[in-house]
Amino acid sequence: MAFWSEDFKTGLADPKRKFRFSVSFSNIATAEGGPLLWYAKTAAKPGFTISETMHEYLNHKFYYPGRTEWDTVDITVVDPGDPDMSATLSDIVRQAGYAPPTDAFDLESMAKSGATSALGNVIISQLDEAGNPIETWTLWNAFVTALKFGDLDYSSDELSEITITLRYDWARLETASESKHAVA
Repeated sequence: MAFWSEDFKTGLADPKRKFRFSVSFSNIATAEGGPLLWYAKTAAKPGFTISETMHEYLNHKFYYPGRTEWDTVDITVVDPGDPDMSATLSDIVRQAGYAPPTDAFDLESMAKSGATSALGNVIISQLDEAGNPIETWTLWNAFVTALKFGDLDYSSDELSEITITLRYDWARLETASESKHAVA
């Protein structure tokens, strides 16, 4: 039986839809202080890989789970111009401790504490048809590892985009039907 048959008719089951989502960065807000929710165009949900280790005994092989490594997350946002997302993201990288060297004695460098506090909390929410979060991912200790400011093209009238790559220590999932869960 297909997922949309009986339960869908009674209103009990509505599958998650890819286009219903929001992304918020606690340190990136509008002039009024609200989050810039609509600027996200695409967002990858967190994922992870668990390594394995093998033990050989005689002519047998046994496998054991190893460490969990979380994958980077790419988020593509539209650059609205006001506020200037390119400038905002560049400032976040500067606040993390990056500055082009001015001379040989310029020894400033980035630190994790500065990088994570400059960006703030990153929350990716999947929404239901009424706009309520049904799945919320919080990235812990997230920081920017790559910024791609897009391409320019005379033949295109598309909006300018910025792709942000984030590294984080782990993600926490909270669903509408359950309490908070640490996936790892």
